Amino acid sequence: MGVKIEIFRMVLYLSFPVAMFWISNQAGYFEEYVVKRKREIFPPDEKMQRKELEDFKQRMRKRREEKFLKQMGIPESQED
Repeated sequence: MGVKIEIFRMVLYLSFPVAMFWISNQAGYFEEYVVKRKREIFPPDEKMQRKELEDFKQRMRKRREEKFLKQMGIPESQED
């Protein structure tokens, strides 16, 4: 009786992780959840939001460049 239970336990210990790995790699089970979550995190782009973000990035680059030039002692060029 002891050998049979040990064989059963060994099969269980080996098959459980394999089964969990197989289930977690089935895209059909999680596709709806992943797509929904992705849209929550990364909403579809809106042109106005995109433009505001690009403008903000440009202002920050300009500010960083001005700060760097000020630290270096180089006069700023008037390119506006």
